[in-house]
Amino acid sequence: MNELDQFIKHKLHVKHYARYTDDFAIVSSDRSYLKALIEPISIFLGDHLALSLHPKKVSIWKLHQGVDFLGYIAFPHHRLVRTKTRRRMFKKLWQRTKEYQEREIDKITFEQSLQSYLGVLSHADTYQLREKLLNEFWVS
Repeated sequence: MNELDQFIKHKLHVKHYARYTDDFAIVSSDRSYLKALIEPISIFLGDHLALSLHPKKVSIWKLHQGVDFLGYIAFPHHRLVRTKTRRRMFKKLWQRTKEYQEREIDKITFEQSLQSYLGVLSHADTYQLREKLLNEFWVS
C-alpha cells in the first residue's frame, strides 16, 4: 500500500490524506476535486496493485456530517463511535455476559473483553457510552 501512498501524495498532490491498512480518507472543501480523484485512484489500484475500490464504500460527505473512518465518525473538533460499531460492541458484550454466566469463559476473560471495548471507546468522545457500558456489564 506504500505505492498507493506515494501515488496519492506525489502524483496526485493530495494534501489531506490518511490511510490505515486498506482504509483511507481524503479531505477537501472542493467536491468536484474529490470526485475527480476517484478515477485515477481506481485505475492505479487496478493496474499496480490488483485491487479495486469497494463501490459501496466510496463516498463524499460534507464536513458537518463527519468522516467515517476506522469505526469512528471524525468531526473537526471531536470523534464519535460509529453506530454500527456501538451496536456490534453491545451485542458481543451481551454474548460474553451469557458465556460468563454459563461458565464458558472465566471472569478474567470477560473483563479483558470489556476492557478492550473500553479501550476502543477511549479514542472518541464517549463518556456517557462508557458509563453505560460499565453499568450494564461490570462483573463483581
